[in-house]
Amino acid sequence: MATLIVSYPVVEGATFDRDYYISRHIPLAQSAWGEFGLQSAEILFPAAGPQPLAGMVIMRFANQSDIDAALASPKTAEVVGDVPNFTNLTPQIFRAGD
Repeated sequence: MATLIVSYPVVEGATFDRDYYISRHIPLAQSAWGEFGLQSAEILFPAAGPQPLAGMVIMRFANQSDIDAALASPKTAEVVGDVPNFTNLTPQIFRAGD
């Protein structure tokens, strides 16, 4: 199994609409990348108090080639283009190996 983690490091003046992220953005990503083997998406938000991240999602694929195909898809532009609708933060992407 291969993992794609997208996190949103907090900076001063950060905004992050959790409701939009859960109800619109993650379903958009699942729709865009489902055909490329996206198996699951686990959303995590920080506990109360100062934290380094506003949120993150852990996306599971069968292998790294599926992640490559998903990210190379034209549908990825729509997913990335949706980010300003819920945050002013720059997403950070991390891949964990098979």
